Amino acid sequence: MTKQDRAVRTRLALIRSAAEQFEARGYVRASLAEISAGAGVSSGALHFHFANKAAVAEAVEHAAEDALRGAAARHRHGDGSALQRLVDVTHRVARLLCADVVVRAGLRLNAEQVAGRVRDLRRGWRECVLGLLAEAERGGELAAGVTPQRTGAVVLAATTGIEVLAREDHGWLARPSLTDLWQVLLPCLAAPCLAGTLDPAGSESAGGEPAGSVPPGSVPPGNGPSGPGVRAEAGRAGLALR
Repeated sequence: MTKQDRAVRTRLALIRSAAEQFEARGYVRASLAEISAGAGVSSGALHFHFANKAAVAEAVEHAAEDALRGAAARHRHGDGSALQRLVDVTHRVARLLCADVVVRAGLRLNAEQVAGRVRDLRRGWRECVLGLLAEAERGGELAAGVTPQRTGAVVLAATTGIEVLAREDHGWLARPSLTDLWQVLLPCLAAPCLAGTLDPAGSESAGGEPAGSVPPGSVPPGNGPSGPGVRAEAGRAGLALR
C-alpha cells in the first residue's frame, strides 16, 4: 500500500469514526480524542487531515451531501412515470440512511447548524422532489387541482419527519413505513389514468440496498470504511493528496 493510499484510508476512517460519534453524541459532546481512537489512529494523524472538530464535521456533511445527491440523481433523470420515480427515490434514500452512518450524521449536523456553517443538505432533496412533481404535471400524471408546489410541501414535510423520527428508531425507515405513506398519498395525487399502475412499495427489489452499500456497522473485509458517503469522500481525498 502506498503512502497516498494509507493517507486516504486514514482520512476515511476518521470521517466514519467522526460520523459515529456525531450521530451518537452530537457535535458538542463528541471529542477529537474519541474520533481518533475510533479510527485507530493518533491525535497527530487526525490533525494532519483536519485542523479542528469543525473541519471534521464539514467533511462528514460534504460526504453525506454527495451520497444524497447521487441517490437522487439516479431517479431524477430516468425513464418511466415521474410519480413512480418519486416513490422509488424515497425508498432508496431511506435505505441509504439505514446503511450509511455518514449520511445520518451529516443530516444531524446540518440540522444542528454547528460552527456557523451554511450548507443545506436538504436543498438537493427539495429540488429532486419538486423537479419530479413538475415533470409529473407536464406528463399529465397529477390529478386535477394537484400542484407540484403544494404537493411538494406535503412530501417534503412527511419525508423530513420520517428522517427525524428515525434518529431514535430506524424502523421509521423500513419499507412498510414508506409504503404506508404512499398508499395514503398516491390516490390523492395521481391522475385516474395511473390508477393501479403505481407501486407504493417502490418498483425496485424489496429489501435491496443502494449499490455498494453495507448494513449499518459492517465493513467489507480488507476494504476499510465503506458506504456511499465515505466513498464519495474518497474521490476528493485521493485528488487532494496527488
